[in-house]
Amino acid sequence: MPTTIHVGGMMCDHCEQTVEEALRNIAAVSDAHADNETDTVTVEGDPDTTTLVQAVEDAGYTAHA
Repeated sequence: MPTTIHVGGMMCDHCEQTVEEALRNIAAVSDAHADNETDTVTVEGDPDTTTLVQAVEDAGYTAHA
């Protein structure tokens, strides 16, 4: 089942790519798709939500489930 995280601070395609890369580096994530127009990222796999939020924040953005 996909998990959606709300991300603050994404302004462009490069921001989307940065967030997606940060999440794809998590072992439990099989794919991630960020959308700066809706300020969300949809994550495929079986990750822990806390881990997802921390990865997005470590990449320089704000996040909440």
